[in-house]
Amino acid sequence: MGMTIAQKIIKMHLVDGTMEKGTEIGLRMDQTLTQDATGTMAYLEFEAMGVPRVKTERSVAYIDHNTLQSGFENADDHKFIASIAKKHGIYFSKAGNGICHQVHLERFGSPGKTLIGSDSHTPTGGGIGMLAFGAGGLDVAVSMAGGAYYIPMPKMVRINLTGKLSDWVSAKDIILKVLSILTVKGGVGKIIEYAGPGVKTLSVPERATITNMGAELGATTSIFPSDEVTKEFLKAQGREADYKELSSDSDAVYDEEYDIDLSALSPMAAAPHMPDKVKTVEEFGAIKVHQCCIGSCTNSSYYDMMKVASILKGKKVHPDVSLVISPGSKQVMAMLIQNGALYDILSSGARILECTCGPCIGMGQSPGSGEVSLRTFNRNFEGRSGTADAQVYLVSPETAAVSAINGCFTDPRTLGKMQHIKMPGQFLIDDSMILKPAPEGQDVEILRGPNIKPFPIGEPLPENYAGATLLKTGDNITTDHILPAGSKLLPYRSNIPYYSNYCFANVDPDFPKRAKECGGGIIVGGTNYGQGSSREHAALVPLYLGVRAVLAKSFARIHSANLINSGILPLVFSDPSDYDKINQGDELFFPNLKKEVEEGQTITILNKTTGQTIKAESGVSGRQRDIILAGGALGNAKKQS
Repeated sequence: MGMTIAQKIIKMHLVDGTMEKGTEIGLRMDQTLTQDATGTMAYLEFEAMGVPRVKTERSVAYIDHNTLQSGFENADDHKFIASIAKKHGIYFSKAGNGICHQVHLERFGSPGKTLIGSDSHTPTGGGIGMLAFGAGGLDVAVSMAGGAYYIPMPKMVRINLTGKLSDWVSAKDIILKVLSILTVKGGVGKIIEYAGPGVKTLSVPERATITNMGAELGATTSIFPSDEVTKEFLKAQGREADYKELSSDSDAVYDEEYDIDLSALSPMAAAPHMPDKVKTVEEFGAIKVHQCCIGSCTNSSYYDMMKVASILKGKKVHPDVSLVISPGSKQVMAMLIQNGALYDILSSGARILECTCGPCIGMGQSPGSGEVSLRTFNRNFEGRSGTADAQVYLVSPETAAVSAINGCFTDPRTLGKMQHIKMPGQFLIDDSMILKPAPEGQDVEILRGPNIKPFPIGEPLPENYAGATLLKTGDNITTDHILPAGSKLLPYRSNIPYYSNYCFANVDPDFPKRAKECGGGIIVGGTNYGQGSSREHAALVPLYLGVRAVLAKSFARIHSANLINSGILPLVFSDPSDYDKINQGDELFFPNLKKEVEEGQTITILNKTTGQTIKAESGVSGRQRDIILAGGALGNAKKQS
């Protein structure tokens, strides 16, 4: 029996377990990346391991999230990351050099390699044929220290692409179509592989847009073949030596297959407040638009920016619309300046932002109250933009640009014949803002600002446990719900005590106070609890507040792993209808908690308030069981040392 692309890469990097679906496997990571919103914590955890030098082929620390320096906090964090990178063998990409996923694709991504990053959109690397995973900072720290990255062996899904995109239809429309088919839960426990003759019609940046938003499917990762298109991209980046051909075997077996005819697609959009609420732009009609944002790690490539420039050239942004554009990297910005496209963009009345994530994580450019914002980003969760009642739609760069001109939702096909953009034969290469680490053994001072606080350490699992139901949530709770981002709070990502005051701020502002008064307790959730960002703060902050377990109908993969690493037990209702047997404030008792976890038994929970008994499954592997028993991954590592 043949193998898929992902199975081939897994086989080459397998260091623990067997490739049996659903069982836990450990993979060797060739590369790692961090960004500054999660990086400080990841490097504090790496320090705690006592490893003097990273053991990966290449590790890179990017500054791309918290670049707004309205106080000392972000600047101090950047200095800390720069110094620790210099000391421990990590390359450092300075603020302004670009968004981690865009720069990594340009300068470091390599077909057939494995990559783990402390950002949920690390699967962007799948666009160049990498097996790339988003994870919590501790998993990244372990990988930098030479340890394996563990996941359940995923199912394999093949999406066959046929035909060719029509004018004004783009890669964003492909992934929105996939989201309309699979939903935000449809990729859980699966690797999405794109195949078929339509693949060769897509450039690497287009492929990367699709794999980037595979995170919104809940997928373990997504991947494209590495072919002549990949080779030409790497050659244009001066990295042809990194090319490796990758394809699935003709007799590879997939668990699911879907067919998408690219020529039948129309411009699509996702309505507030979830990426799978998809309809065609035509179906939405001429909704009045107040803001358009183009950029983020999803649609900020040179290819995307040139398409936008061609639409804006000689035209003006509607007087009632704010159009903001953030190129994905210094390379992209420099090439737009060099060929005059930036002039076309500026002349239209667009605002140019720094080469950072920016508005995508609520770091500035929040819409006005109740306003409609079209964004080429990957998420439109409620409140993520920084404005609680904003109506955020996800669209392609083409749709955003033409809508900004007309002042209302507009199908870009109304523009007539499209100017086709060619990929450059040679990109402008300047790596001067990527600093190399110091030689091994050189003395480097680690710079720590006063905002960097120690991270919480969990306690070993007790024999039994009693606690209050601190919060009961509905379905699809995101990490943005658990811990908001934005310009006001992101500077405190390395200060867990301060950040804890905003846990579930957009769901129940009284949660932190209640958790402290109760001395901790349990959270009850619905399906797909913890979807979205890989931020391990969504586990570390509840840990700091004394949360011992989260009981839900189902979990997002990364968040479940982060809870376990932090020492919080993720439990799944044996019978989902038992969710209705618990109310916020109910006292829950786990009479045989430690024994049942140790022996892999169903967990018994007594609702002391109602007198009812509830059953739950821990679903942890033997390795994860040891972590939970020890009170978290760091506690387990110290126990074994």
